[in-house]
Amino acid sequence: MTNRLNSRQRKTPHRQQRSLILLVCGGEETEPSYFNGMRRWFRNPAVKVVVKGKKGDPETLVRYAARVRSENDYDEVWCVVDVDHFPLPGAVASAKKLGVKLAVSNPCFEYWLLLHFEDCQTPMTRYQEVERKLKKHVPTYRKDGVRFDDYAVGVESAVARAKSGCPADSHPHERTPSTSVWPIVEAMR
Repeated sequence: MTNRLNSRQRKTPHRQQRSLILLVCGGEETEPSYFNGMRRWFRNPAVKVVVKGKKGDPETLVRYAARVRSENDYDEVWCVVDVDHFPLPGAVASAKKLGVKLAVSNPCFEYWLLLHFEDCQTPMTRYQEVERKLKKHVPTYRKDGVRFDDYAVGVESAVARAKSGCPADSHPHERTPSTSVWPIVEAMR
């Protein structure tokens, strides 16, 4: 007798294991709104993304992310932080020691948003400079009212622009302007 499956027998479903990603954001509104919108936009069943907004300096966020990871089984843990008001060397050292990845935007997360519309390499050190440029593209921009739909069509452009300005092996906290948010986007896809 042959070992063929009877046509009436069903194969056991095989479900690919989902990747679980934690994003701890230094902003309580802007970054979580953006990443939650992106999560809904991509609707990737192979990836589950948990976004937490928390106030604090980058080093505190890194320690918090490591603590949350110890309570759950995350495949990747990221802290999304800005340079604008904080020194980063301590956070960089803590992240390396604790196995937390950093997505650093210098001077601020709004620079990442700006890259959805233009390739801007002009040195900027203050949030207000970046916001002024961003409002040329999104006149209604407010930190507490980010709508991912305003940025969705420019995601691929932002990734390409950010990669060219801040390759994976560089230190974004030392380059102005720069952002290393793009690896998160690639992980979420």
